[in-house]
Amino acid sequence: MTTDLVAASWDRIDAWLRVHAPRTFASLGAPAAEAEIRAAEADLGLVFPADLVASLRRHDGAAEGTEAFRLPTGDRLLGVREIVAATEFLRTAAADLDEESAEFYWLPGYVQFGSYGVTADGLTVDCRPGDSLGAIGRFFDETGTDFGRADSLGGYLEGVADQLERGPVAGAVTFNGRLIWEWAATGRPDWGDAGDPLPTAAADLAPLEWPAGPTEALRPGPLFGLEELGALIASTSREQVTVAAWRQMRRLAVETGLAKYPEVAAALDAGGRGESVALAQDEPLGLRLRGVIAAAGAQRDSYREWAAQALVVTVCGSPYAALAKSATIRGRLNPDWREELHSDLGGPPLPPVPDDRFWATLGNPAIDTGYYEGLFAASGDGVEGGAG
Repeated sequence: MTTDLVAASWDRIDAWLRVHAPRTFASLGAPAAEAEIRAAEADLGLVFPADLVASLRRHDGAAEGTEAFRLPTGDRLLGVREIVAATEFLRTAAADLDEESAEFYWLPGYVQFGSYGVTADGLTVDCRPGDSLGAIGRFFDETGTDFGRADSLGGYLEGVADQLERGPVAGAVTFNGRLIWEWAATGRPDWGDAGDPLPTAAADLAPLEWPAGPTEALRPGPLFGLEELGALIASTSREQVTVAAWRQMRRLAVETGLAKYPEVAAALDAGGRGESVALAQDEPLGLRLRGVIAAAGAQRDSYREWAAQALVVTVCGSPYAALAKSATIRGRLNPDWREELHSDLGGPPLPPVPDDRFWATLGNPAIDTGYYEGLFAASGDGVEGGAG
């Protein structure tokens, strides 16, 4: 029975989360009450497939938040009442469609049990009697619903358990006690050689784009995607951030093949020692970076191109901007980037994922938080200065 597969799969998922992502495990709900499941079916005018009922009897969804249990699609597991609300919303959205369009978009027999949150996208189960009963698909805002992900929720959850147990190679990354689904880029061919001649100053190469100056305050936007690590960067002294920026830049240069060039290697060594690094358009380092950026475009290697641009920011810009840029690029390349960034910052205790109040109370002149300070001033909710 596939309901047995649901139970066995949840056993594996729960066991893995308890060990590797306890904060995410804690987000999972208690079993749903039988009466609540039956009330949801009555509200929607259908009968849930047995696998969905079995899953709800194990966990009534997952609480919202950064720690929330999400499926590999990025969809948070919904509880019974959320299933009803999400499904009714999609029924309303499809109400004015003709029969042919509705067939591809949303039918009354579909139920959404996972939600992406930012949009109405989410995992869907077919509740219509017949051969398709219990099939798992996904609804997309712009294109509608497609199936073929699994024949049953039990089969789908078994696949989730398999991915968790395979770890980062299957996208299951953990950090700070929570599960994050993330896949690193693979199969990037190497190109170029350390002995490649420098372009000449007369070569037809685009100039390097200079960043804002090293003392110009960084708006928090580039730190948002780094979550609690973004808060840590913003709360850390300029001196420590500068050290971390050069460490991250070295890691990025190695991962992208940029470090092979002697001009880059010399700059990384000097920056790592805390020495100043000269960078001009027509001097060796500048010519090398301009040549790499041009060649990377021809090779369709965005990562080495971005790494070269990140080195420009590391040499000439704010260390906060440089660290945010390098870390963001590395997030696409290395599943261990969070642990390594935390280490490069000295490994202090991690703050919570920042909210508006965090930014309003930060008090670090290197970060431009005026917008958030203004939000609280306008609301009359005063805030006191925070971290330096």
